[in-house]
Amino acid sequence: MVYILLAPGFEEIEALAPADLLRRAGIETALVSVTGEPVPGSHSITVTADVALEEVDLSKMDMVVLPGGGPGYKNLGKDPRVEALVREAVKRDIWVAAICAAPTLLGRWGLLEGKKAICYPGMEDQLTGALVQTAPGEIRDGKIITGRAAGNAIDFAVELIEVLLDRAAADKVLESICY
Repeated sequence: MVYILLAPGFEEIEALAPADLLRRAGIETALVSVTGEPVPGSHSITVTADVALEEVDLSKMDMVVLPGGGPGYKNLGKDPRVEALVREAVKRDIWVAAICAAPTLLGRWGLLEGKKAICYPGMEDQLTGALVQTAPGEIRDGKIITGRAAGNAIDFAVELIEVLLDRAAADKVLESICY
């Protein structure tokens, strides 16, 4: 199960493109509301999540995804339950993926120490402890995947599919959307 965490102000494409493509690949994926309510995105698209944060089942979790978005990543970072969930995922060797501004949360929480990582341009100084990269648009180091920005959302999703299934499954999804 992949859990994609949504906080008010999340970047819609960074959450919904991965959700869509993961589901096309047959990967069980749930959108998670950290508020327990429908979640407004940064561009006024409100999403009704599949589950509330309290319903996340660690025993079934294969990956947790943190989308960015100006207020969204900040709201994720303000919620101690989100930090606890991500730390527990790292402790259990579960995949953690973050895109745009969200990788800075991993830096703040000390989870990027000595790891290659990328984030939204201009925020690199907040990737505390990371070996900052500027290309390509998504970086995998151990069980942590980071992505640059909304424009990389499809390639970011492909990386998630590849690590959870394989490259052939990712290519099949790409072919199905004429990418």
